[in-house]
Amino acid sequence: MQRLLKEPLLHFVALGALLFAAYGWLNPGGTVAAKEIVVTQGQRDNLKAQFARTWQRPPSDDELKGLVEQWVRDEIFYREGQAMGLERDDPVVRRRIAQKFEFIADGATPEGPGEAELQAWLDARRDRYAVEPSYTLRQIYFDPARRGARIDADIDAARVALSSGRSVDADSTMLPATLKTAPAFEVVRTFGTEFANALEELPVGAWAGPVRSGFGLHLVRIEQRIDGRDATLDEVRDAVERDWLRERSVRAKQDFYDKLRASYTVRIEGGDKPPKPGG
Repeated sequence: MQRLLKEPLLHFVALGALLFAAYGWLNPGGTVAAKEIVVTQGQRDNLKAQFARTWQRPPSDDELKGLVEQWVRDEIFYREGQAMGLERDDPVVRRRIAQKFEFIADGATPEGPGEAELQAWLDARRDRYAVEPSYTLRQIYFDPARRGARIDADIDAARVALSSGRSVDADSTMLPATLKTAPAFEVVRTFGTEFANALEELPVGAWAGPVRSGFGLHLVRIEQRIDGRDATLDEVRDAVERDWLRERSVRAKQDFYDKLRASYTVRIEGGDKPPKPGG
């Protein structure tokens, strides 16, 4: 027995047991529950510091709450990813594992929509998919810098000449003299919003104006105007289905996270209660 008491291994085991007992006495309540996440004051300070380095200012209270919730989100995905063993084939840091689990959440995308669902989506968002008006037109440009004080008189004279079937010399410009079946967005891109808006009120088949653009003044003859209208589902099916799937994918992914989030207790040291999932 005396020889056994002198064994170093026995001394080591006894010392370990003593330390474990002392730890239990100093830390009543045991270890943190597996489903509890503690956001320490130090972690919050690190999030503040990272934000300040990026944006050169401290975060607002709402921004800090968002940073904390994102950290909690990452931690939940990290733990769930660990539970699935995702870390075994990818020895990277915590965020990478969280991202891998988030990729799994992407797999919660619903199946493609039916005809009725697509039609309902379109009906609720007619303005988004509306067919724009289009124009076939001719324009004559007058440069205010070149014409100066006589520009109004020159435009009046040009209008009289055009009504008599005579030609008029336009000022030099890179702007197109004609547009053919150009949708409104193309008119805006070429001549500007003010010019495009004015076309809605001009007559068809006659010279009118002057119409102002960001470049100067124009006399305009609209040869054809096709009014805007609501699109049919067949015309915009691809866009409607793409938007429907994107929106449902985002919603499904958030629902997936909310269910995981609800199974965790989050305790934030030195801060307010965390926002509710989805809030």
